[in-house]
Amino acid sequence: MGTKGLIRLLLLSFLLTASTAWSAEIHGKSSTQLLWFSDFYGGRQVDLAEYLRLSVTNVDKDGKVAIYGYGRGTQDLNNGEGGNGRLYFLYVDYRDMFDKLNVKLGRKFVNLSAGSVIIDGVQVDTKPIGPVAFSVLGGRDVVFGIDGEIGHEGNYDLGMAAYLTGFKKTDLDVSWLRKWDAGDVSRDIMGASAKQYLLDSVKLYGNARYDLTAEVFNEVLGGVKYFPTGKLVLTGEWYQSYPTFDTVSIYSVFAVNRYQEAVFRADYFHSEKFALHVGYTRQDFGDDSNGDVYEAGCMLRPIDPVTVNLSYDKSHGVDGSLDGGIFDVTYDLNKELQLAGGLTYDVYQRDNMTNDKTAQKYWLGGRYRLAKNMQASLRIEDDVNTSYRSSNVQGRFIFDYEF
Repeated sequence: MGTKGLIRLLLLSFLLTASTAWSAEIHGKSSTQLLWFSDFYGGRQVDLAEYLRLSVTNVDKDGKVAIYGYGRGTQDLNNGEGGNGRLYFLYVDYRDMFDKLNVKLGRKFVNLSAGSVIIDGVQVDTKPIGPVAFSVLGGRDVVFGIDGEIGHEGNYDLGMAAYLTGFKKTDLDVSWLRKWDAGDVSRDIMGASAKQYLLDSVKLYGNARYDLTAEVFNEVLGGVKYFPTGKLVLTGEWYQSYPTFDTVSIYSVFAVNRYQEAVFRADYFHSEKFALHVGYTRQDFGDDSNGDVYEAGCMLRPIDPVTVNLSYDKSHGVDGSLDGGIFDVTYDLNKELQLAGGLTYDVYQRDNMTNDKTAQKYWLGGRYRLAKNMQASLRIEDDVNTSYRSSNVQGRFIFDYEF
């Protein structure tokens, strides 16, 4: 089912809705955006974009059928490249089919512990069978490129998952995802995700993905959060990544290094007027290449309408060094108008053979609520770095309307 077929499905659904005796409820959000910026290759660019999120509920008399959609359209206003569009999802959701199944038909984003895909197809979720619920999905694999969809015939996805249900302090799921490219298996991944709460003060969590074709774990995450008080959170994580590629890709024959990192972080929430966080990350890029990243930051509200955020980070290792920080402030003039501004300043060195360089960013912005369901915002920033001869002024104007 391609984009045109999905659009026809939505139009047909509207016609069916209009012909029913009951009244469907249509809700959504329109976000109209004007963006101007410098593209490294294309020069100055001005784009007009429209994002639309839609939900149609109460389609049938029993309230079991709903329609959900989300997409965007863009128009290049000064380089003559015309319009472009992306349909992220558009599907019909039929709940409680035979009082046992939830069925979603159309284009849908699916996130499994084994991976994430956008499919043109179907997803079926079962009601819990004892302590376990199941999900099965399959359809055409949707792939986006710069100018639109770039998928071709023979691109398909098939996935399954089992979830543990009914346990307040325990979450567990196991899933499998296979992808085909031109009829050949390109990905075959097993995944698992788990969370466990202990003694009301400890949270254990982990995720893992195993590539069946490469016979290696390509992602592993394990972590623990400790809440000694209601205001303090201590976090420790270990993450490992071993990049694998589609079997049909030329990159699948290249040797890669395993990446690992250990993260330690503390977050302290004193009140709505003060919060603090500090963190340290030890990076291991393989081949005795290491890095260290330090960070610290705080949130301050010296007076009720004003919020100040400060952050500082320092890193050194295989990618050179960086030393910099971010400062931003927001001022709530009243319930309708908020003003904001900030700056970023970094001093960095790519390697030991080059001198220090600086990168700066200054920005101003504001948000005004025109009505309960309408809001406009503006942000203008200037980037000053070695990628541009002097500076790069760019901005974004957004008008949001909820209905």
